[in-house]
Parts: sequence; structure tokens; C-alpha cells
Amino acid sequence: MPMSPPAKPGQSFAEIDTPALILDLDAFERNLVAMAAFAEAAGMRLRPHAKTHKSPEIALRQIAHGAVGQCCQKVSEAEVLVAGGITDVLVTNEVIGASKLDRLARLARDARIGLCVDHVDGVREAAEAAQREGVVLDVLVELDIGGRRCGVAPGEAAVRLAEAVARHNSLQFRGVQAYHGAAQHMRSIDERQEAIERAMLSTRNAVERLSNAGLPCEIVSGAGTGTFELEGRSGVWNELQCGSYIFMDADYARNRKADGTTFDSFEHALFVLAGVMSKPVPDRAIVDAGHKAAAVDSGMPVPYGRSGLIYTKPSDEHGVLTGDPIAVPHRGDTVLLVPGHCDPTVNLHDWYVCVRGLSGPDAHVEAVWPVAARGALT
Repeated sequence: MPMSPPAKPGQSFAEIDTPALILDLDAFERNLVAMAAFAEAAGMRLRPHAKTHKSPEIALRQIAHGAVGQCCQKVSEAEVLVAGGITDVLVTNEVIGASKLDRLARLARDARIGLCVDHVDGVREAAEAAQREGVVLDVLVELDIGGRRCGVAPGEAAVRLAEAVARHNSLQFRGVQAYHGAAQHMRSIDERQEAIERAMLSTRNAVERLSNAGLPCEIVSGAGTGTFELEGRSGVWNELQCGSYIFMDADYARNRKADGTTFDSFEHALFVLAGVMSKPVPDRAIVDAGHKAAAVDSGMPVPYGRSGLIYTKPSDEHGVLTGDPIAVPHRGDTVLLVPGHCDPTVNLHDWYVCVRGLSGPDAHVEAVWPVAARGALT
């Protein structure tokens, strides 16, 4: 049964029930504009990653700001996006199994659909699914450029795989997937730059080999919120897959720029609004947001605008705030928490409560959007 939203449009910020997933519309919209401006200035396509937001409402706003389509990780996410009006979707992951591939191929009746491959059996299975549904699927060869996850070595193996794709009438070779996930959260700019430099050399080598084999890469797709400026300057990548930039979680905020200051290209726009249920002692308060409200795999949530206040010791439904007694909120107060990792935090909630004027006295709920692909794992 769908859960009732924690707020309704028109309500004041003070009327929002807790815990709630809050989207600061003003910061979110500035983030949209900032990334779109970068992509345009760099002459690159922008294909944001929907695994971050799981929302056709957000995807449509990204496309309105110039994005060519969306990435996602799962077929079920692609299904939600297409049902929500997105007409160009790339599954940036390996899709295994006839059932999933048939579902993906069926989407190609209503949208341009692509997927990644890193094995010849995956090519054959995708081709068979596309033939069964009478469609053509776009295919990118996934390269391992340092992430040590999926992908083939960016050399002769990539050429052989692309040649296998080209032999099937139901598949169209479009280029390569070259995403270095591990580089996104390297803290120093020197570390990130070194990793992307190595990735750039590998990717360029693969693209040149493919071109020499008569398989030019229309798309060289990759990059993330932590490294997009590096890929943008490389002259190799032509499509950005950044996702977290729209929300800017606490972990990305720990990355450092060249001058040693924190990464501030984007603003915090996503929060968990927690309510204080108890203050048993002056220097400790208990909030109603624990593991089931905020992911902690990339560190604890950070209290927003609350200097000296620390979130710690989450359990299923509780979180602990500690600090100077003057800073610790009282029973009945609310606290905004910046999640450590935005993607899995979003997946814990049914609704975005979209707030306008969050930083001012007239903060109010402008809209409530469903997290439509919540739990979309297949």
C-alpha cells in the first residue's frame, strides 16, 4: 500500500511530518543550471544518472535544461523512466537473463534504449531479446578504465566485442562506456587527476583502436560528480553521466579542490528532516531518523547549519545528536540532516517534499513528488 506523504503542497515548512526527504527547490534548480552550463560550455552531451533520484519528475527537469536523456542501473528503473515520459534511456550496467532483456527490449518500442556489454554472451543474449521484440537496441562496450568492476580491457578485447555487436542487425554499436567510479571520491584533486589521466589514456587507446577497425565511437560516455571537470577537459569523453550533482551529499562535499578547500561546485539540496523525540540529558537529543531514513555507508549524516552538533549512533529508527548543551535541540524541534550518500538515502523514502524558500521565514511546501523507482532493483 502506498504510504501517505509527510506533507501537502501549500503547507508551511513547520507542518511537515518527520522523518521526511526534503528537496530544497532553489538549490536544486541552481545545481541544474550549473551542470547544464558546464556541459554546454564544454561541448558535451549531458546524460544524468537517474539511480541518484529515481524520479521522472526530476529527469524531465534535467532534460528541460538540455540533457539528452537519462542513465540508470536497472531495467526496472528504465521502465519507470519510460512510463514517466523519458524517451532516451541508457542502462549503464550489465543486463543478465532473458526476462530482464525482454523487458528492456520491449521498452524500445516507446523510447531509444541502450545497454552496456562486457562479454560476447551478453551481446548474443541482447540481440536475441531485441529480435524477439522486433526492435533495435543501442549498445556500448563497457571498458574497465580503473574501477575494477565490470568492463573489458580497453584494447583488442574491446574491438572484438564491438565487432560482435556490429554483426547483429538487432543491435547498433554506439560507442563505449568509460566510467571510473572509484575516482569520484578520491579526496585530493591530485589523486582524482592522476586517476582520470590514466583512464583517459586507456579510453583514448580504445576509441582509436575501434575507429581503426571501422567502428567509430559516436558516444564516449562516463564521468561523475567528483571528476566531471577532468573528463570535460580531456577531449576524449563527449557525454557526462553525473548524478549526485543535483543533491550534493556530505561525502562529495569532503572532496578537495586544488587550493585545499572543499568541493563547492554545487549546493546541498537534499536533506532528511528529523524530529527530536527525546532529550534525556542536556548534551544529547534523540531524533526519529536512523538507518531506515538515511544511508550511512559513506559516513553519517551531517546536521545542516548546526555548528558543533554531531549525528551519531544510528539504529533502525533512532539517531543521536550530541554537542554543547546550548547547540543540542529540544524535544519537538526539527533538524535538517545532509545525507552521507544521497542515492541509497533516496531509495529509503516514498516522497520528495519539495520546499521553496527553505532558508527563509516563508519556507513552504511547493510540491510533493513520488520516488517512483524506489526499490527498483531488477
